[in-house]
Formats: sequence, structure tokens, C-alpha cells
Amino acid sequence: MSEKLTFQAETQQLLDILIHSLYTEKEIFLRELISNASDALNRLQFEMLTNAAVLDADAELAIRITLDEDAKTLTISDTGVGMDRAEIIAGLGTIAKSGAKAFIEAMREQPESASDIIGQFGVGFYSAFMVARQVDVVSRSFRSADEAVMWTATGGTDYTLAPAEKTTRGTDVVVHLQDDAVEFASEFRIKDIIRRHSDYVAFPIFVGADEEATNKQQAVWRRSPSELEEADYDSFYKMQTMDFGGAAHHLHIRADVPMQFYALLYIPGSSQPNMFSPRKDPGLKLYARKILIEEYNRELLPEYLSFVQGVVDSEDLPLSVSRESIQATRIMTSLKKTITRRILSELKRMAKNNRDKYLPIFQEFGAWLKQGLVVESDDRGDLEPLLLFQTTHDDDPSQYHSLDDYVGRMADKQSDIFYIIADEYSSGARSPHLDAFRQRDIEVLYFTQPVDAMLPMGLPTYKEHKLVSVDSADLDLGDIGAVAEADEAPRESLADEAFADLKSRVQQTLGERISDVRESSALVDNPARLVSDDEASSRHMYRINRLLDKDYELPVKALELNARHPLMHNLSSLIASGGDAALVEAVIEQVFETALLQDGIHPDPSSMAQRLTLLMQAATGSEHDALDFSGAGTIIPEPTREADSGNMISLADE
Repeated sequence: MSEKLTFQAETQQLLDILIHSLYTEKEIFLRELISNASDALNRLQFEMLTNAAVLDADAELAIRITLDEDAKTLTISDTGVGMDRAEIIAGLGTIAKSGAKAFIEAMREQPESASDIIGQFGVGFYSAFMVARQVDVVSRSFRSADEAVMWTATGGTDYTLAPAEKTTRGTDVVVHLQDDAVEFASEFRIKDIIRRHSDYVAFPIFVGADEEATNKQQAVWRRSPSELEEADYDSFYKMQTMDFGGAAHHLHIRADVPMQFYALLYIPGSSQPNMFSPRKDPGLKLYARKILIEEYNRELLPEYLSFVQGVVDSEDLPLSVSRESIQATRIMTSLKKTITRRILSELKRMAKNNRDKYLPIFQEFGAWLKQGLVVESDDRGDLEPLLLFQTTHDDDPSQYHSLDDYVGRMADKQSDIFYIIADEYSSGARSPHLDAFRQRDIEVLYFTQPVDAMLPMGLPTYKEHKLVSVDSADLDLGDIGAVAEADEAPRESLADEAFADLKSRVQQTLGERISDVRESSALVDNPARLVSDDEASSRHMYRINRLLDKDYELPVKALELNARHPLMHNLSSLIASGGDAALVEAVIEQVFETALLQDGIHPDPSSMAQRLTLLMQAATGSEHDALDFSGAGTIIPEPTREADSGNMISLADE
């Protein structure tokens, strides 16, 4: 005789959410029901080890899905542990064990992510009501004395229980599909879902009359590495990513402590998006006991390792209704820590012992690692050995060197590590800031990626050596290194009075665009350079803001002049003789803008064209009076922009 019972309040709220909300991935209900069936079979295996009296002890441990397109039904049957009447009431009619409550709270905060979090709160069975107008559960316990029972619900406030005719052990879940969900009565559709979400369930899943399981059952990542060939890893990667160029490296992890999990991770061969890849977002595939929980889980790795692809399968993420969400949080935190540590250890090993293999990986993904150095200070010690730089050591853009390489080659009495920020290698190599360093044979690191402007924030020192920019105003090389002997006698410097007049004229012409004019002790072959008085690690943020088209303002720097350079002598003579004022101002403007251009911060290089043409005309002619420089004055002004250096910016994809 049937009996009508009322759902617990939280269960009613849960059903209301599932039935009356819209979901883009309704297919996850099948993943959840298969997961429950797999759990029941796992529990039966344990009972068979400890309990000799098991009904149908010889029955195959399997899951079978039968479909009836005419009746619009889908049935998931297992030969698992089964349930008696009390267990069905406890498991399907009452969820007082925090699972429903936690899910409801999560839904209130993130209603759009329901399909991703259903399986995280042990309420997966109820996802069937996303596609069902009615669900019947017929179950018989593994205990021979228990009778079969049938549970029926339509998504309302009540459900019914009645005796059932079932002679075999296990559970049948019959889903009566809604009219708009009849696609799930299609054998092709069901097999596709199984292959994508449940391919590695440990028990065979048979669909329809098939005698061959639809799922593979044996997950590649759970096999011993000794059983696998490189071709196996390569084939799995290409199948998962559609990246037929192959991965640069793979890492196979099998761990038992502090938790049991398996992971197969890949570093792609290229950072460029793969147009054929099914991967929509960053993240790892997360499995719980070979059941796909989340397609793109972003909590398992820090953002700076988001280029890593692969799968993680945990034995400690159960799908049962009794699971506490706080347990999942602790497990995920521990998993993230362990996996991150293993990846960084592998990269460090490769960087140290196999530089040829590591260098292409760094060239593709070094920007991510540098960003990590800025935003994840706790990982600094692991990330520093992974950094490679082009340097002035060999002036060969194909050669990269580690920070340890640099420190090992420091000049006599050198304590700081020097770097130059440039838009590209070639412009950095021609920078006037390098004059004094080349003269003394002091090595300089090239910072040429967009993210490198942030690097001094995360890397102020390395092994007690301070990182110092070559454009620092108070740079004093002192007696570092040995000054190379010049091929010719050094040029005579301007007299103090002459330099004072030149300085005054430059200040008058450039005004507030510079903070100061001073004589340089560092320049050798170049007439001028711009130096920064601000030593804050964030002083390069304007570069990042400009590249990302965010608010910025052109930095105001001090202009250093080389009092020995012929151009400064000529300009000083022109000023002293009362020469063409327009020509003097044009030269000063060009000196300033050339310094901006050499630093890679000129807002509009094309604006110099007219002035350069007139200067060349003046240089090649005998008379200057007729030349009109009025239209070739200062830089075309840009709208005033206030610097926005307070927000950390991702430049890994730039």
C-alpha cells in the first residue's frame, strides 16, 4: 500500500530552485545520477568484503541505461548496495545534513552557477528534476531480508512510498522526461554525455542493448607511469585539447599523502589560442573518483599557472549527500597547495638541469610566471629560479640567463643587480642609459615584456642584491668594475658658465615637462638621457597603463646632458653667439623628444617629422634665417590622464 509523505522544508526549496530556474547545461543531471550509481557500487564492494550475506553476490557490478523515446523515459539501473524503506526516506525525502542548506545559500549568492555547484553539495540526485516531470526510484537493498520499495515524486511538496516488485539487488531511477527534454531519450545524446562526463567511471556503463561498455573505465591518469608510453600521454593530450602540435611537457602525479589524488598535467607547446580546442576557459578538469565534477576548475591552480591544462582526480571529494561543504574547501585548498608545489618543483628541475627544454616553455609562458612573482608573494622563492633574461653579457637576443648566472658574473665591488626597461630588445640595446655600464663592463638585464614594468614590485631584491634601474637619477657606479680605456682622448667638457647658460635655456624651453636639468656623469656617446627621481617600485606603472589604454600621464623626469658631447658644445656656442632662437629651441625640443623616444615613452613619435625635416634643412644649408620652426614645436598634447597605479593588471596575454 502506498504512503504519501512530505518533503523536508530545505528539500522543497531545493526542488523549487531546480524546477523553476533556467540552466544552460541540463545534461549534468545524467552525470549526477551515474555518480550516485557508481557510489552505490563502490559501497557494495566494501560490503562484499565485510559481509558474506549479500543478495545476488554473483551479479555483475555495472550501470545500465535504457531509453524509451516513445514513452519519453530514461532509466539508470545499478547493481549496487540498494536501499530499504528507511534509507530511501533518509536519503531522498530528508536532507537535514546541511547539503541542501549549503546549496541553497550558494545559489542565493551565485544563481548563475547552479550547474557547476550542484555536485558540490551532495544534492545531485535532485538535478533530475531539471528535465523530469516525474522521477521513480525502485530499489532493493543488498540485505536479503529487505523488501523492495518504490519512491515517486513529481517535484511538488510530497512524495509517495510503496512496495515494489524487484527481485534483484540495486536501484533503478526512472526519469519521465518533460516535453522539452526528450533529447535525453536519444541513445546518441546519452552516449555523448557519458563520454564527456563519465568516461572514466570505474564500472562499465551499458546503453540500450549494447554489450560493450560506452565508457573507457580505466582513466589514463590513474595508471602507473611505468605502464604508459610517451605516445599514450601525447594521444590523451591531443584528444582532450585538439592541440595537434602536442604539449611541451607533461607531469603525472600519483599521491597518497596528505590526501589521495591523481593528476595528469600538461604545459602546452604554444601560448596562442587553439581555434580547434574545446577548452572555453582556463582551469583543470576536476574529477571525484573518476566522475567529472567541473570542466574548468580555476581553484586548483594560482592564476599565474592558468596556462597549465589537464585533469585532477581526488579520492577525498565524495559525492554523497552527507558531505560538508567546509570539507570540500579544506580539500581544495590542500590540493591547490600540493599541485602548485609539484608544478613549480618540476619547472625548477627543468630550468636547472635541462635549460634547452625549459627555455621554449619560458619564452611562451614566462609572462605568467613574472606576473605570479608580483601577485603571489608567498611563491616568490619558487618563482625566482624560473626567471630568464636577455642581458648585455653577450648582446645576443637568442641567449637567456638566470639571476644566478648574473650574480655569478658580477663585476668587482658590484652589489646591485641592474636592469633596463624597454619596449623591445633592440631599443634597449641602443639606450643611452647603457653608456656607463658598457664602459665599465657591468652586465644589465633587459626587461622587455609588458609585464616586466611590474617586476620590480615583486622582485625588489634577489639574494640580498637590490634591483636597480639604469635610469635612476642617483645612480653612482663609483669604483664598480674597471673603466675601459678610450680609443681616443676624452672630449673636453663645457665650462661651468657655459653649461649654466645651456641649462637655463633648456629649462626655459621645456618648462614643467622636466623636473630638472643636470650634468651627466654616466653618459659617454649620447648627448642626453631622462632619469627618474622616484625610486618607488611602482614608478613604471604608467607603461602598463598606457599599453592597456588605461588612464596615465607622461612621467616628469630630470634631463641629464652630456657636457662633453659635440651637440652640447654646438648648442652652447649657438646660444652664446645669440644665434637663431627658433633653431635653438627646435634642437632642445628634439633632444628632449629623442630621449623620450629612446625610453619608449614618446606619446606620438610621428609628431617629430616636421621638426626633423627642418633641422636637416638647416644642417645642409648655409642660411637658417628663412626657416620657420613655429609649426614644429612641442609634442602634440594628449588629453590629461591621471595615472591609475592602484590596480594590479594581468599582462600575461599581452
